[in-house]
Amino acid sequence: QVQLVESGGGLVQPGGSLRLSCAASGSIFSIYNMGWYRQAPGKQRELVAIMSSPGSDKYADSVKGRFTISRDNAKNTVYLQMNSLKPEDTAVYYCYGQIRTGVGTSPVYAYWGQGTQVTVSA
Repeated sequence: QVQLVESGGGLVQPGGSLRLSCAASGSIFSIYNMGWYRQAPGKQRELVAIMSSPGSDKYADSVKGRFTISRDNAKNTVYLQMNSLKPEDTAVYYCYGQIRTGVGTSPVYAYWGQGTQVTVSA
């Protein structure tokens, strides 16, 4: 009923930039936290950046000052601007959202996108 679709990944040289987008669609009543995780080969999935509906954000220490998360609540979309990319940023990036699909006291569920590959290499 709810889909998160990412776009914007690809291959970039060290020091370059990419912008990821994630649009949520389906039976959405409200979206709470929305953000990005990543998983590199052989490693656990880790938080990159996340933003609450009012707009407060949190970043992994490894990306502070280089990545910026933003949201367009009217479009149910979250973005991740990634600057000064490093080879260690190479990973599959997953969109994440905490979404209520019904009114009132309906539960809030966590949803994930299918992932988009980001490769930073010369």
